[in-house]
Amino acid sequence: MTTAGDWLVLRNAARAPLVQVPRHDFAGLSDRVLAAVARGERVCALLGWTRPAGGAEIMAVLAADQAGLLRVAIGVVPGRSFRSLSPECPQVHLFEREIAETLDLEPVGHPWPKPVRFTNELGPAIGVLDYYRVEGDEVHEVAVGPVHAGVIEPGHFRFQCHGEQVLHLEISLGYQHRGVERALVEGDPRRRIHYAETLAGDTSVGHALAYAQALEGLAGAAPSPRAEIIRGIALELERLANHTGDLGALAGDVGFLPTASFCGRLRGDWLNLSAAICGSRFGRGLVRPGGVGFDIEEQRAARMGERVGTALRDTADAVDLLWTTPSVMSRLEETGPLARSDAEELGLVGPVARACGLQRDVRSDFPSGIYRFAQIARAHVDSGDVFGRAYLRWIEIQRSAAFVSEELDKLPEGPLRRPLPSLAPGSVCISLVEGWRGEICHVVRTDETGAIAGYKVVDPSFHNWMGLAVALRGQAISDFPLCNKSFNLSYCGFDL
Repeated sequence: MTTAGDWLVLRNAARAPLVQVPRHDFAGLSDRVLAAVARGERVCALLGWTRPAGGAEIMAVLAADQAGLLRVAIGVVPGRSFRSLSPECPQVHLFEREIAETLDLEPVGHPWPKPVRFTNELGPAIGVLDYYRVEGDEVHEVAVGPVHAGVIEPGHFRFQCHGEQVLHLEISLGYQHRGVERALVEGDPRRRIHYAETLAGDTSVGHALAYAQALEGLAGAAPSPRAEIIRGIALELERLANHTGDLGALAGDVGFLPTASFCGRLRGDWLNLSAAICGSRFGRGLVRPGGVGFDIEEQRAARMGERVGTALRDTADAVDLLWTTPSVMSRLEETGPLARSDAEELGLVGPVARACGLQRDVRSDFPSGIYRFAQIARAHVDSGDVFGRAYLRWIEIQRSAAFVSEELDKLPEGPLRRPLPSLAPGSVCISLVEGWRGEICHVVRTDETGAIAGYKVVDPSFHNWMGLAVALRGQAISDFPLCNKSFNLSYCGFDL
Protein backbone atom coordinates (compact mmCIF):
# COMPACT_ATOMS: atom_id res chain seq x y z
CA MET A 1 0.00 0.00 0.00
CA THR A 2 1.33 3.38 -1.02
CA THR A 3 -0.15 6.84 -1.43
CA ALA A 4 0.97 8.59 -4.59
CA GLY A 5 -0.69 11.97 -4.09
CA ASP A 6 -3.65 11.54 -6.40
CA TRP A 7 -4.33 7.87 -5.63
CA LEU A 8 -3.96 5.23 -2.96
CA VAL A 9 -2.19 2.27 -4.58
CA LEU A 10 -3.18 -1.22 -3.41
CA ARG A 11 -2.57 -4.85 -4.20
CA ASN A 12 -5.47 -7.25 -4.68
CA ALA A 13 -7.24 -8.11 -1.38
CA ALA A 14 -5.05 -5.75 0.68
CA ARG A 15 -6.66 -3.45 3.23
CA ALA A 16 -6.09 0.23 3.77
CA PRO A 17 -7.37 2.79 6.28
CA LEU A 18 -10.11 4.87 4.69
CA VAL A 19 -8.48 8.06 5.94
CA GLN A 20 -5.51 7.32 3.69
CA VAL A 21 -7.64 7.28 0.54
CA PRO A 22 -7.01 10.65 -1.18
CA ARG A 23 -10.06 12.91 -1.36
CA HIS A 24 -10.61 15.44 -4.12
CA ASP A 25 -13.48 17.59 -5.23
CA PHE A 26 -15.42 15.62 -7.83
CA ALA A 27 -14.04 17.65 -10.72
CA GLY A 28 -10.54 16.71 -9.56
CA LEU A 29 -11.44 13.04 -9.34
CA SER A 30 -13.00 13.20 -12.82
CA ASP A 31 -9.82 14.62 -14.32
CA ARG A 32 -7.72 11.94 -12.65
CA VAL A 33 -10.00 9.10 -13.80
CA LEU A 34 -9.99 10.34 -17.39
CA ALA A 35 -6.20 10.72 -17.38
CA ALA A 36 -5.74 7.19 -15.99
CA VAL A 37 -8.09 5.65 -18.57
CA ALA A 38 -6.30 7.57 -21.33
CA ARG A 39 -3.03 5.90 -20.34
CA GLY A 40 -4.57 2.40 -20.48
CA GLU A 41 -6.04 1.82 -17.04
CA ARG A 42 -9.68 0.81 -16.61
CA VAL A 43 -12.51 1.27 -14.14
CA CYS A 44 -13.14 -1.74 -11.87
CA ALA A 45 -15.78 -0.02 -9.78
CA LEU A 46 -17.41 3.34 -9.22
CA LEU A 47 -19.52 3.50 -6.07
CA GLY A 48 -20.84 6.06 -3.65
CA TRP A 49 -22.37 6.72 -0.27
CA THR A 50 -24.02 9.66 1.45
CA ARG A 51 -22.14 11.92 3.88
CA PRO A 52 -23.52 12.74 7.34
CA ALA A 53 -22.86 16.41 6.64
CA GLY A 54 -24.76 16.24 3.34
CA GLY A 55 -23.84 15.43 -0.21
CA ALA A 56 -22.04 12.25 -1.16
CA GLU A 57 -18.67 10.66 -1.72
CA ILE A 58 -17.91 8.69 -4.87
CA MET A 59 -15.05 6.20 -4.85
CA ALA A 60 -13.26 5.22 -8.04
CA VAL A 61 -11.35 1.93 -8.23
CA LEU A 62 -9.06 1.66 -11.25
CA ALA A 63 -7.03 -1.29 -12.44
CA ALA A 64 -3.53 -0.90 -13.84
CA ASP A 65 -3.36 -4.38 -15.36
CA GLN A 66 0.25 -4.38 -16.49
CA ALA A 67 1.50 -3.17 -13.11
CA GLY A 68 -0.87 -5.42 -11.14
CA LEU A 69 -1.98 -2.46 -9.04
CA LEU A 70 -5.31 -0.96 -7.99
CA ARG A 71 -5.70 2.79 -7.64
CA VAL A 72 -8.33 4.22 -5.30
CA ALA A 73 -9.52 7.79 -4.77
CA ILE A 74 -12.66 9.56 -3.57
CA GLY A 75 -14.48 12.52 -5.07
CA VAL A 76 -16.65 14.68 -2.83
CA VAL A 77 -20.03 15.75 -4.24
CA PRO A 78 -21.39 18.60 -2.07
CA GLY A 79 -24.83 18.87 -3.70
CA ARG A 80 -27.30 16.69 -5.58
CA SER A 81 -25.51 16.43 -8.92
CA PHE A 82 -22.14 15.63 -10.47
CA ARG A 83 -20.65 15.90 -13.95
CA SER A 84 -21.08 12.69 -15.92
CA LEU A 85 -17.91 11.10 -17.26
CA SER A 86 -19.82 8.77 -19.60
CA PRO A 87 -19.50 10.94 -22.75
CA GLU A 88 -15.70 10.77 -22.42
CA CYS A 89 -15.42 7.41 -20.63
CA PRO A 90 -18.22 5.03 -21.72
CA GLN A 91 -17.11 2.27 -19.33
CA VAL A 92 -18.64 4.19 -16.40
CA HIS A 93 -22.09 4.72 -17.91
CA LEU A 94 -23.80 1.97 -15.89
CA PHE A 95 -21.96 2.86 -12.69
CA GLU A 96 -23.18 6.45 -12.96
CA ARG A 97 -26.74 5.37 -13.59
CA GLU A 98 -26.56 3.09 -10.56
CA ILE A 99 -25.23 5.91 -8.36
CA ALA A 100 -28.01 8.18 -9.63
CA GLU A 101 -30.76 5.81 -8.59
CA THR A 102 -29.29 4.64 -5.29
CA LEU A 103 -28.12 8.04 -4.00
CA ASP A 104 -30.65 10.23 -5.80
CA LEU A 105 -27.90 12.19 -7.55
CA GLU A 106 -28.06 13.56 -11.07
CA PRO A 107 -25.19 12.73 -13.45
CA VAL A 108 -25.30 15.94 -15.46
CA GLY A 109 -24.58 15.30 -19.12
CA HIS A 110 -25.18 11.53 -19.03
CA PRO A 111 -26.41 10.58 -22.53
CA TRP A 112 -29.03 8.06 -21.39
CA PRO A 113 -29.70 8.17 -17.61
CA LYS A 114 -32.14 5.27 -17.42
CA PRO A 115 -32.76 3.14 -14.31
CA VAL A 116 -30.48 0.17 -13.80
CA ARG A 117 -32.58 -1.92 -11.42
CA PHE A 118 -35.89 -0.12 -10.76
CA THR A 119 -35.06 0.31 -7.07
CA ASN A 120 -35.69 4.02 -6.60
CA GLU A 121 -39.18 4.64 -5.19
CA LEU A 122 -39.13 8.05 -6.86
CA GLY A 123 -38.38 6.51 -10.23
CA PRO A 124 -40.57 4.75 -12.79
CA ALA A 125 -42.55 1.59 -12.19
CA ILE A 126 -40.79 -1.63 -13.12
CA GLY A 127 -40.32 -1.81 -16.87
CA VAL A 128 -41.93 1.56 -17.58
CA LEU A 129 -39.34 3.74 -19.32
CA ASP A 130 -38.37 5.20 -22.66
CA TYR A 131 -36.36 3.25 -25.20
CA TYR A 132 -34.08 4.61 -27.87
CA ARG A 133 -35.84 4.55 -31.25
CA VAL A 134 -34.46 4.61 -34.78
CA GLU A 135 -36.80 6.47 -37.14
CA GLY A 136 -37.06 5.83 -40.85
CA ASP A 137 -38.97 4.05 -43.60
CA GLU A 138 -39.41 0.33 -42.93
CA VAL A 139 -37.62 0.54 -39.59
CA HIS A 140 -39.46 -1.65 -37.13
CA GLU A 141 -39.14 -2.64 -33.49
CA VAL A 142 -38.97 -6.13 -32.00
CA ALA A 143 -39.45 -6.57 -28.27
CA VAL A 144 -38.36 -9.75 -26.50
CA GLY A 145 -39.08 -10.49 -22.85
CA PRO A 146 -38.80 -9.71 -20.01
CA VAL A 147 -40.68 -13.00 -19.50
CA HIS A 148 -39.08 -15.76 -21.57
CA ALA A 149 -40.26 -19.19 -22.64
CA GLY A 150 -37.67 -21.22 -20.74
CA VAL A 151 -36.49 -21.42 -17.15
CA ILE A 152 -34.63 -18.15 -17.29
CA GLU A 153 -34.52 -14.92 -15.34
CA PRO A 154 -36.26 -11.80 -16.68
CA GLY A 155 -34.56 -9.46 -19.09
CA HIS A 156 -35.92 -7.27 -21.86
CA PHE A 157 -34.32 -6.86 -25.29
CA ARG A 158 -35.60 -4.12 -27.62
CA PHE A 159 -34.34 -4.36 -31.24
CA GLN A 160 -34.52 -1.56 -33.80
CA CYS A 161 -34.38 -3.29 -37.18
CA HIS A 162 -34.44 -2.58 -40.89
CA GLY A 163 -35.62 -5.81 -42.40
CA GLU A 164 -33.52 -8.49 -40.72
CA GLN A 165 -30.65 -6.15 -39.88
CA VAL A 166 -30.29 -4.94 -36.27
CA LEU A 167 -29.55 -1.23 -36.14
CA HIS A 168 -29.66 -0.97 -32.36
CA LEU A 169 -30.27 -3.28 -29.40
CA GLU A 170 -31.25 -1.87 -26.05
CA ILE A 171 -31.04 -4.18 -23.03
CA SER A 172 -33.14 -3.52 -19.95
CA LEU A 173 -32.56 -5.52 -16.77
CA GLY A 174 -33.25 -5.01 -13.08
CA TYR A 175 -36.63 -6.73 -12.87
CA GLN A 176 -35.80 -8.83 -9.81
CA HIS A 177 -33.69 -6.62 -7.57
CA ARG A 178 -32.95 -8.76 -4.50
CA GLY A 179 -31.21 -6.30 -2.21
CA VAL A 180 -28.19 -8.57 -1.76
CA GLU A 181 -25.68 -5.76 -1.22
CA ARG A 182 -27.87 -4.29 1.51
CA ALA A 183 -28.24 -7.73 3.12
CA LEU A 184 -24.46 -8.14 3.15
CA VAL A 185 -24.29 -5.00 5.30
CA GLU A 186 -27.47 -5.13 7.39
CA GLY A 187 -28.28 -8.85 7.47
CA ASP A 188 -27.25 -11.56 9.90
CA PRO A 189 -23.45 -11.92 9.61
CA ARG A 190 -23.86 -15.70 9.69
CA ARG A 191 -25.77 -15.55 6.43
CA ARG A 192 -23.29 -13.40 4.50
CA ILE A 193 -21.36 -16.31 3.02
CA HIS A 194 -24.63 -17.78 1.79
CA TYR A 195 -25.58 -14.48 0.17
CA ALA A 196 -22.18 -14.43 -1.52
CA GLU A 197 -22.60 -17.99 -2.81
CA THR A 198 -25.94 -17.13 -4.38
CA LEU A 199 -25.11 -13.71 -5.88
CA ALA A 200 -24.93 -15.57 -9.19
CA GLY A 201 -25.70 -19.25 -8.68
CA ASP A 202 -23.45 -20.53 -11.47
CA THR A 203 -20.56 -18.55 -9.96
CA SER A 204 -20.91 -19.74 -6.36
CA VAL A 205 -17.21 -20.42 -5.91
CA GLY A 206 -16.09 -17.21 -7.61
CA HIS A 207 -18.22 -14.86 -5.53
CA ALA A 208 -17.67 -16.79 -2.30
CA LEU A 209 -13.92 -16.54 -2.89
CA ALA A 210 -14.11 -12.79 -3.53
CA TYR A 211 -16.09 -12.38 -0.29
CA ALA A 212 -13.68 -14.54 1.71
CA GLN A 213 -10.63 -12.72 0.35
CA ALA A 214 -12.13 -9.36 1.26
CA LEU A 215 -12.80 -10.40 4.85
CA GLU A 216 -9.38 -12.00 5.17
CA GLY A 217 -7.78 -8.82 3.87
CA LEU A 218 -9.68 -6.69 6.38
CA ALA A 219 -8.80 -9.10 9.19
CA GLY A 220 -5.14 -9.46 8.21
CA ALA A 221 -5.50 -13.23 7.94
CA ALA A 222 -4.29 -15.76 5.38
CA PRO A 223 -5.51 -19.31 4.73
CA SER A 224 -3.08 -22.21 4.69
CA PRO A 225 -1.45 -23.25 1.40
CA ARG A 226 -3.58 -26.42 1.43
CA ALA A 227 -6.76 -24.38 1.69
CA GLU A 228 -5.57 -22.00 -1.04
CA ILE A 229 -4.97 -24.91 -3.43
CA ILE A 230 -8.37 -26.46 -2.74
CA ARG A 231 -9.97 -23.08 -3.45
CA GLY A 232 -8.09 -22.83 -6.74
CA ILE A 233 -9.15 -26.34 -7.75
CA ALA A 234 -12.79 -25.47 -7.02
CA LEU A 235 -12.60 -22.21 -8.98
CA GLU A 236 -11.17 -23.96 -12.05
CA LEU A 237 -13.73 -26.77 -11.83
CA GLU A 238 -16.43 -24.10 -11.90
CA ARG A 239 -14.80 -22.65 -15.02
CA LEU A 240 -14.55 -26.09 -16.64
CA ALA A 241 -18.22 -26.90 -16.05
CA ASN A 242 -19.52 -23.60 -17.37
CA HIS A 243 -17.22 -23.35 -20.39
CA THR A 244 -18.14 -26.92 -21.39
CA GLY A 245 -21.82 -26.17 -20.96
CA ASP A 246 -21.49 -23.01 -23.05
CA LEU A 247 -19.83 -24.85 -25.94
CA GLY A 248 -22.66 -27.37 -25.87
CA ALA A 249 -25.25 -24.59 -25.83
CA LEU A 250 -23.58 -22.85 -28.77
CA ALA A 251 -23.67 -26.13 -30.67
CA GLY A 252 -27.37 -26.41 -29.87
CA ASP A 253 -28.03 -22.88 -31.12
CA VAL A 254 -26.68 -23.81 -34.57
CA GLY A 255 -28.51 -27.15 -34.56
CA PHE A 256 -25.40 -29.31 -34.17
CA LEU A 257 -26.67 -32.03 -31.86
CA PRO A 258 -23.57 -34.25 -31.41
CA THR A 259 -21.57 -31.62 -29.49
CA ALA A 260 -24.70 -30.24 -27.83
CA SER A 261 -25.63 -33.65 -26.45
CA PHE A 262 -22.12 -34.67 -25.38
CA CYS A 263 -21.33 -31.36 -23.69
CA GLY A 264 -24.60 -31.43 -21.80
CA ARG A 265 -23.47 -34.65 -20.18
CA LEU A 266 -19.86 -33.57 -19.77
CA ARG A 267 -20.89 -30.40 -17.95
CA GLY A 268 -22.41 -32.77 -15.42
CA ASP A 269 -19.12 -34.67 -15.14
CA TRP A 270 -17.26 -31.45 -14.28
CA LEU A 271 -19.99 -30.42 -11.82
CA ASN A 272 -19.80 -33.82 -10.18
CA LEU A 273 -16.10 -33.27 -9.51
CA SER A 274 -17.06 -30.24 -7.40
CA ALA A 275 -19.63 -32.40 -5.64
CA ALA A 276 -16.88 -34.95 -4.94
CA ILE A 277 -15.17 -32.33 -2.76
CA CYS A 278 -18.06 -30.79 -0.84
CA GLY A 279 -21.30 -32.54 -1.81
CA SER A 280 -22.58 -29.59 -3.87
CA ARG A 281 -22.31 -29.56 -7.65
CA PHE A 282 -22.06 -25.76 -7.46
CA GLY A 283 -19.32 -25.82 -4.84
CA ARG A 284 -21.46 -24.37 -2.06
CA GLY A 285 -20.19 -24.87 1.45
CA LEU A 286 -16.58 -25.18 0.29
CA VAL A 287 -15.07 -21.67 0.44
CA ARG A 288 -15.22 -20.09 3.87
CA PRO A 289 -13.44 -17.05 5.35
CA GLY A 290 -10.19 -18.35 6.75
CA GLY A 291 -10.00 -21.39 4.48
CA VAL A 292 -12.27 -24.16 3.25
CA GLY A 293 -14.97 -26.33 4.75
CA PHE A 294 -13.93 -29.62 3.12
CA ASP A 295 -10.72 -31.52 2.47
CA ILE A 296 -9.47 -33.57 -0.48
CA GLU A 297 -7.82 -36.63 1.01
CA GLU A 298 -5.05 -38.43 -0.86
CA GLN A 299 -7.19 -41.25 -2.20
CA ARG A 300 -9.97 -38.90 -3.25
CA ALA A 301 -7.44 -36.63 -4.97
CA ALA A 302 -6.14 -39.61 -6.97
CA ARG A 303 -9.64 -40.60 -8.05
CA MET A 304 -10.46 -37.02 -8.98
CA GLY A 305 -7.29 -36.78 -11.05
CA GLU A 306 -8.34 -39.83 -13.07
CA ARG A 307 -11.81 -38.37 -13.59
CA VAL A 308 -10.34 -35.06 -14.76
CA GLY A 309 -8.29 -36.87 -17.40
CA THR A 310 -11.31 -38.83 -18.62
CA ALA A 311 -13.57 -35.77 -18.70
CA LEU A 312 -10.98 -33.75 -20.64
CA ARG A 313 -10.54 -36.50 -23.25
CA ASP A 314 -14.30 -36.80 -23.72
CA THR A 315 -14.67 -33.02 -23.90
CA ALA A 316 -11.95 -32.84 -26.57
CA ASP A 317 -13.75 -35.47 -28.66
CA ALA A 318 -17.01 -33.52 -28.46
CA VAL A 319 -15.56 -30.05 -29.02
CA ASP A 320 -13.25 -31.00 -31.88
CA LEU A 321 -16.37 -31.77 -33.91
CA LEU A 322 -17.17 -28.06 -33.88
CA TRP A 323 -13.91 -26.96 -35.46
CA THR A 324 -13.96 -29.69 -38.13
CA THR A 325 -17.56 -29.22 -39.32
CA PRO A 326 -17.80 -26.57 -42.07
CA SER A 327 -21.50 -25.86 -41.50
CA VAL A 328 -20.82 -25.09 -37.85
CA MET A 329 -17.83 -22.89 -38.58
CA SER A 330 -19.80 -20.91 -41.16
CA ARG A 331 -22.26 -19.96 -38.41
CA LEU A 332 -19.61 -19.12 -35.81
CA GLU A 333 -17.09 -17.18 -37.87
CA GLU A 334 -17.75 -13.46 -38.46
CA THR A 335 -20.98 -13.57 -36.44
CA GLY A 336 -21.39 -10.95 -33.73
CA PRO A 337 -17.93 -9.36 -34.21
CA LEU A 338 -16.68 -6.96 -31.57
CA ALA A 339 -13.69 -4.75 -32.28
CA ARG A 340 -10.84 -4.61 -29.81
CA SER A 341 -11.17 -0.83 -29.65
CA ASP A 342 -14.83 -1.15 -28.64
CA ALA A 343 -13.95 -3.74 -25.99
CA GLU A 344 -11.32 -1.39 -24.57
CA GLU A 345 -13.63 1.63 -24.60
CA LEU A 346 -16.44 -0.27 -22.88
CA GLY A 347 -14.11 -1.80 -20.26
CA LEU A 348 -15.05 -5.40 -21.07
CA VAL A 349 -13.58 -8.24 -19.01
CA GLY A 350 -13.18 -12.01 -19.02
CA PRO A 351 -13.43 -14.35 -22.03
CA VAL A 352 -15.37 -11.72 -23.99
CA ALA A 353 -12.45 -9.28 -23.70
CA ARG A 354 -9.82 -11.96 -24.30
CA ALA A 355 -11.65 -13.06 -27.47
CA CYS A 356 -11.07 -9.51 -28.76
CA GLY A 357 -7.33 -9.76 -28.15
CA LEU A 358 -7.24 -8.03 -24.74
CA GLN A 359 -5.00 -9.89 -22.31
CA ARG A 360 -6.98 -9.25 -19.12
CA ASP A 361 -7.00 -12.01 -16.53
CA VAL A 362 -7.06 -11.43 -12.78
CA ARG A 363 -5.20 -14.71 -12.20
CA SER A 364 -2.17 -13.28 -14.01
CA ASP A 365 -2.55 -9.53 -13.49
CA PHE A 366 -3.69 -9.46 -9.84
CA PRO A 367 -2.82 -12.95 -8.54
CA SER A 368 -4.02 -13.99 -5.11
CA GLY A 369 -4.12 -17.31 -3.28
CA ILE A 370 -2.61 -20.22 -5.19
CA TYR A 371 -2.29 -18.11 -8.34
CA ARG A 372 0.63 -16.27 -6.76
CA PHE A 373 2.65 -19.48 -7.11
CA ALA A 374 0.97 -21.60 -9.81
CA GLN A 375 0.32 -19.55 -12.92
CA ILE A 376 -2.16 -20.46 -15.63
CA ALA A 377 -0.92 -19.13 -18.96
CA ARG A 378 -3.37 -16.49 -20.12
CA ALA A 379 -5.24 -17.20 -23.33
CA HIS A 380 -6.49 -14.81 -25.98
CA VAL A 381 -7.65 -14.80 -29.58
CA ASP A 382 -8.10 -11.86 -31.91
CA SER A 383 -11.24 -12.50 -33.97
CA GLY A 384 -13.76 -10.95 -31.55
CA ASP A 385 -16.65 -12.98 -33.05
CA VAL A 386 -18.72 -15.92 -31.82
CA PHE A 387 -16.00 -18.29 -32.99
CA GLY A 388 -13.39 -16.39 -30.96
CA ARG A 389 -15.54 -16.49 -27.84
CA ALA A 390 -16.11 -20.22 -28.36
CA TYR A 391 -12.51 -21.14 -29.13
CA LEU A 392 -11.24 -19.06 -26.21
CA ARG A 393 -13.38 -21.25 -23.93
CA TRP A 394 -11.82 -24.39 -25.38
CA ILE A 395 -8.29 -23.08 -24.76
CA GLU A 396 -9.21 -22.26 -21.17
CA ILE A 397 -10.78 -25.68 -20.65
CA GLN A 398 -7.48 -27.34 -21.53
CA ARG A 399 -5.42 -25.06 -19.29
CA SER A 400 -7.79 -25.26 -16.33
CA ALA A 401 -7.88 -29.05 -16.54
CA ALA A 402 -4.09 -29.19 -16.55
CA PHE A 403 -4.01 -26.88 -13.52
CA VAL A 404 -6.49 -29.03 -11.57
CA SER A 405 -4.63 -32.23 -12.37
CA GLU A 406 -1.29 -30.77 -11.30
CA GLU A 407 -2.60 -29.28 -8.05
CA LEU A 408 -4.40 -32.49 -7.06
CA ASP A 409 -1.03 -34.24 -7.18
CA LYS A 410 0.76 -31.95 -4.71
CA LEU A 411 -1.58 -30.94 -1.93
CA PRO A 412 0.60 -29.92 1.04
CA GLU A 413 -0.19 -30.59 4.66
CA GLY A 414 -1.89 -27.87 6.65
CA PRO A 415 -5.09 -26.80 8.38
CA LEU A 416 -8.26 -26.42 6.36
CA ARG A 417 -9.42 -23.28 8.14
CA ARG A 418 -7.88 -20.72 10.43
CA PRO A 419 -9.77 -18.47 12.84
CA LEU A 420 -10.63 -15.08 11.42
CA PRO A 421 -9.64 -12.12 13.64
CA SER A 422 -11.84 -9.06 13.94
CA LEU A 423 -12.06 -6.81 10.90
CA ALA A 424 -9.92 -3.69 10.96
CA PRO A 425 -11.98 -0.58 11.73
CA GLY A 426 -12.33 2.32 9.31
CA SER A 427 -10.80 0.39 6.43
CA VAL A 428 -11.42 -0.61 2.84
CA CYS A 429 -10.49 -3.76 0.92
CA ILE A 430 -10.88 -4.52 -2.78
CA SER A 431 -11.01 -8.21 -3.71
CA LEU A 432 -10.66 -9.39 -7.31
CA VAL A 433 -11.24 -12.93 -8.58
CA GLU A 434 -11.21 -14.21 -12.16
CA GLY A 435 -14.55 -15.98 -12.28
CA TRP A 436 -15.49 -18.01 -15.33
CA ARG A 437 -17.28 -14.98 -16.82
CA GLY A 438 -14.44 -12.64 -15.94
CA GLU A 439 -13.40 -10.21 -13.25
CA ILE A 440 -15.41 -10.29 -10.01
CA CYS A 441 -14.87 -7.25 -7.81
CA HIS A 442 -16.00 -6.90 -4.19
CA VAL A 443 -15.36 -3.57 -2.42
CA VAL A 444 -15.90 -3.68 1.35
CA ARG A 445 -15.77 -0.79 3.86
CA THR A 446 -15.80 -1.01 7.64
CA ASP A 447 -16.88 1.63 10.15
CA GLU A 448 -14.99 2.81 13.24
CA THR A 449 -16.11 -0.31 15.16
CA GLY A 450 -14.97 -2.79 12.51
CA ALA A 451 -18.51 -3.59 11.34
CA ILE A 452 -19.18 -3.74 7.59
CA ALA A 453 -20.52 -0.33 6.56
CA GLY A 454 -20.61 -0.72 2.79
CA TYR A 455 -20.48 -3.61 0.34
CA LYS A 456 -20.28 -3.24 -3.42
CA VAL A 457 -20.33 -6.18 -5.84
CA VAL A 458 -19.37 -5.85 -9.51
CA ASP A 459 -20.17 -9.03 -11.40
CA PRO A 460 -18.41 -9.33 -14.79
CA SER A 461 -21.82 -9.13 -16.47
CA PHE A 462 -22.14 -5.53 -15.27
CA HIS A 463 -19.19 -4.63 -17.50
CA ASN A 464 -20.15 -6.82 -20.45
CA TRP A 465 -23.87 -6.41 -21.24
CA MET A 466 -23.21 -3.32 -23.34
CA GLY A 467 -20.68 -5.34 -25.34
CA LEU A 468 -23.48 -7.66 -26.43
CA ALA A 469 -25.54 -4.70 -27.65
CA VAL A 470 -22.61 -3.41 -29.71
CA ALA A 471 -21.84 -6.86 -31.14
CA LEU A 472 -25.41 -7.09 -32.52
CA ARG A 473 -25.18 -3.89 -34.57
CA GLY A 474 -25.39 -4.71 -38.25
CA GLN A 475 -26.15 -8.37 -37.58
CA ALA A 476 -29.24 -10.34 -38.52
CA ILE A 477 -31.79 -10.50 -35.73
CA SER A 478 -31.82 -14.29 -36.14
CA ASP A 479 -28.19 -14.28 -34.92
CA PHE A 480 -29.18 -12.87 -31.53
CA PRO A 481 -29.59 -16.23 -29.70
CA LEU A 482 -26.15 -17.32 -30.89
CA CYS A 483 -24.48 -14.02 -29.96
CA ASN A 484 -26.27 -13.92 -26.62
CA LYS A 485 -25.09 -17.43 -25.74
CA SER A 486 -21.53 -16.60 -26.78
CA PHE A 487 -21.55 -13.87 -24.10
CA ASN A 488 -23.70 -15.90 -21.63
CA LEU A 489 -24.04 -13.07 -19.14
CA SER A 490 -25.79 -13.23 -15.80
CA TYR A 491 -29.13 -11.59 -15.07
CA CYS A 492 -29.01 -12.25 -11.33
CA GLY A 493 -25.36 -11.19 -11.07
CA PHE A 494 -26.49 -7.87 -12.52
CA ASP A 495 -29.79 -7.57 -10.60
CA LEU A 496 -28.32 -7.41 -7.10
